[in-house]
Amino acid sequence: MKIAEGQVFSLIALIIYCVAVVVMISRARKGMKLPELYKVPGLEALDEAIGRCTEMGRPLHFSPGIGGVDNAQTLAALSILGYVARECARYDTDIIVTNRITVVYPITEEIVKQAFMEEGKIDRFRPENVRFISEDQFAYASGVTGIMYREQPAANILVGAFWAESLIFAEVGAIAGALQIAGTANTHQIPFFVAACDYCLIGEELYAASAYLTREPILLGTIIVQDWGKMFAAACMVIGTILVTFNITWLGDILGK
Repeated sequence: MKIAEGQVFSLIALIIYCVAVVVMISRARKGMKLPELYKVPGLEALDEAIGRCTEMGRPLHFSPGIGGVDNAQTLAALSILGYVARECARYDTDIIVTNRITVVYPITEEIVKQAFMEEGKIDRFRPENVRFISEDQFAYASGVTGIMYREQPAANILVGAFWAESLIFAEVGAIAGALQIAGTANTHQIPFFVAACDYCLIGEELYAASAYLTREPILLGTIIVQDWGKMFAAACMVIGTILVTFNITWLGDILGK
């Protein structure tokens, strides 16, 4: 069997990556020491937000964005919702989840219900607090705005895929006096969240959230090796740029094999 020209280095890198992931997952499962994940202020603040709602006796509002289940940002938001719902159940704090997509709605309802069940407080679960608003983007935005004004949540968590409604949500949350944590990988909406929210998850921080919050071995091992891969790629770009400046092409030749 012959490896296609230009794919040799990619194959070697893939094999090294897979081996590294298996090793890291194995170490995590055995409780062995792993490289520390750097602290993400937005994720660290989740407990602060939930505590604030508990102390003030006001609900927490959570929006998983306006993307469907085929959007990776929505899946990341659902993992964060699981953590937030469990903490809210633990401290008897009301959580309001607003949904735009009909397929996402029953998933969020089940996640919240399961969280209360795991904490032995299924009687505290309120199905009416997990709400489907509308499939229309701005009808959904209007519905969430009304809920924010009426319910006056002490914390507003916006994580997932957001578009033009992002600043609307953030402004209303600020007016309501909520502690706001937002996160999206849509780069054109990040500036609005940074300007109007207390904490913001930027880009890949959203995807790393489930590993950061749950410390699940498979997720931890994968995220650590991914970071190593990014550092290696960045180092290659810097070194390659310097070498090419002096007409030295050996690194490019190796990577191109």
